[in-house]
Order: sequence, then C-alpha cells, then structure tokens
Amino acid sequence: MKKQPQQHNSRGCQEPRPHVAPSAGGGPGQGGAWRRRRPLSLLPFLSLRDYGFCMAALLLFCLGSLFFQLNGGPPHFLLDLRHYLGNSTYLDDHGPPPRKVLPFPSQVVYNRVGKCGSRTVVLLLRILSERHGFNLVTSDIHNKTRLTKNEQTELIKNISTAEQPYLFTRHVHFLNFSRFGGEQPVYINIIRDPVNRFLSNYFFRRFGDWRGEQNHMIRTPSMRQEERYLDINVCILENYPECSNPRLFYIIPYFCGQHPRCREPGEWALERAKLNVNENFLLVGILEELEDVLLLLERFLPHYFKDVLSIYKNPEHRKLGNLTVTVKKTIPSPEAIQILYQRMRYEYEFYYYVKEQFHLLKRKFGLKSHSSEPPPKPEFFIPSPLETEEPIDDEEQDDEKWLEDIYKR
Repeated sequence: MKKQPQQHNSRGCQEPRPHVAPSAGGGPGQGGAWRRRRPLSLLPFLSLRDYGFCMAALLLFCLGSLFFQLNGGPPHFLLDLRHYLGNSTYLDDHGPPPRKVLPFPSQVVYNRVGKCGSRTVVLLLRILSERHGFNLVTSDIHNKTRLTKNEQTELIKNISTAEQPYLFTRHVHFLNFSRFGGEQPVYINIIRDPVNRFLSNYFFRRFGDWRGEQNHMIRTPSMRQEERYLDINVCILENYPECSNPRLFYIIPYFCGQHPRCREPGEWALERAKLNVNENFLLVGILEELEDVLLLLERFLPHYFKDVLSIYKNPEHRKLGNLTVTVKKTIPSPEAIQILYQRMRYEYEFYYYVKEQFHLLKRKFGLKSHSSEPPPKPEFFIPSPLETEEPIDDEEQDDEKWLEDIYKR
C-alpha cells in the first residue's frame, strides 16, 4: 500500500494529525496499531509547565497570608503592590456604612411591681417585641428584689450591654445605673390600690387563679393547710406577720431603691420614692386605669408600644387575661380594712401622689379621668415605731413559664 507523503508547515514542522475515534470493533489488534492516548487530567487545556506555574502562585499566596498573620500585617511586597495599583478602597469610594439609627429612648426598664398587672403587660410585650423588633430582655431570677452591691453591678452590666433598643423587665427594686458608671435608662411601672394589691397576693398564694386548679400548690408547696385556709380577718386582726409591717410595706421599695432604709416604712423611703418617680420614671400608671396607661405608653414609646391598645382589646387576648384573675378572693370586714389602712399609711400616701401625677398627665393629653373626685383618704394613725424585718418574697415566683406556654398557643 502506497504511503501518503507527510505535510509540513512553512517552518518545516510536522502538522498535527487530527484524532480519529476508533470504531466500535477497532483496537490495537484490529486495523493496525493505534497511538496510546494520554490519560485525562483535571486541567486538560493546561500544559505541565502551566500547571506548575499555577501551583507556584498558590504557594506564594499561602506564604504571603502566613506572613500577614505572623507579623500582624501584610508583607511589604503586598503594600508595594497596593501602592503600585492605587490606594483606593471600598470605604474611599463609598464611605463608611450608615450607622443604625436607634429610637429614643432605646433603653427602657420595667421593674414591675408584683400583683399590679405585670403578667398582662409582659404578655403584651412578648407580642409587641415580635411585631416591632425590639429586644425584650427578661431574667431567670424572679424572686430577688433586693440586691447586694456586687449583684447590682453585675445586673447593671448585663442590662447595659444588651442589644438596643431593649426593654428589660424583672421584679426588682429601683437600680441607680449612674451610681455604677452606667447610662441611666428610662423607667416605667404600674401600681394599684395597696389594699387591693395585698388581698390579691394573699389569696393568689393560697388558691392561685383561673389558669389551673393546682398552680397555687406549685407556688407554695410548703404552706401548711391551716395557713392556706387562714381567714383573712383573723390574719389582720391578730396581727399575723403576713398581714402586718414590714410585709405590707411593699410598693414603695420598688421606687425608693436598694438602700437599706428603703425597706423601712417611714418618711425617708417615701420621699426618696417620690423623687425617683419625678427624675427617673417616664410613666408610673395606675392599674385601675390600665387602658389609659397603655394609651400613654403608646404615645411616649411608639417604637415599643405601637398598637398595644388594639392588641389588649382583642377578644382572644381578653380571654387569656381573664385566666389571671385570682380565685376565692373574699373582702375583709370594715374593721380589718381600716386596720390595713393604718398599717399601710405610707403606701397610700405614695399611691395617691402617683395617681395625682398620672391624672395631671392624662389631662395634658386630653384624656378624662374615670372619677372627677378622688376617694376620701382614710385617717391614719401609727401607734408605735415600726421595726424592719426581712420580708418573705415567695409571692414573686416565676411567671415566665406560663407566659411562654400561652404565647406558643
């Protein structure tokens, strides 16, 4: 068979022969000897020399990164390279990213008073935090209202470092942030008629509320049966510890603060509580006028409380709120109530002061009070100086578990 002459290009080199795929039955043993094919590689279009160049560049990059980390900065040749290419960066071209604009105030503390509607308000706050995107900060400690100096420092530090805007809530007496070098937040709170608060707490500890028949057993498991069914009149008239001072001196310390004298019923704690209300509290509302409280909160803090009144009036929320009503509550005799008035003299003086300030604020915003004439203040008489004992705080147990269960429904 006559061989075909090989073709050469102008430089005398042999032209590459096109690759022809072998037939299905072809092979080295059929139709002549075929050239052995080079195995496939990951980079079929690079020669061995190009592949080596890429690996060398990768090695240099890794070494440069290593120098950068070991020396705390980039190698000099990278700085020279940047100088050669130009000093423009993203920040030079676009400027720094805009800072997050925080609402004012962006730090709010609700040091809620026990049995003053706090469970209802916290439930509303959980819904509002999801809707408006603020940081609702709660605490795992719910029955410690008085703190040591170290505990105050630690709690203030934890609150101050929370992501803003935040709203912190806990049963705790007033904390002076500025005393510990922190930025003083805005305080809000709600109080109620002192006798009504006491009666609500008295029966709640014994019999719970409509959330369940056995929840009071969980809260006070060690309470003896004779104590659980103690008649309220006997407790007051016979001066049981639960129905006398200092246990009745309850609301004022939430506004007076952590000073030991804040737990002693007297003028000093009363005046200091009033001063803190004027200087550190944006709003102290009255539970008996809760809808007006929520309306004012919505006006003062819209980034926290916008639409709170419509949520509160929602029939579904009303059903949940009715579950927190204390059961088996009875009214003491007039004689027992008058004794409570006498023992709670300072509590009532503070309550009426806050109520007057709240009504002034309502009139300022065009809201009418439910009653034009305040109820007559009882005549008080304290026969002897009051000694301070350590009050029992078991009435301030954890409400968060119930709130989380309700919120998940």
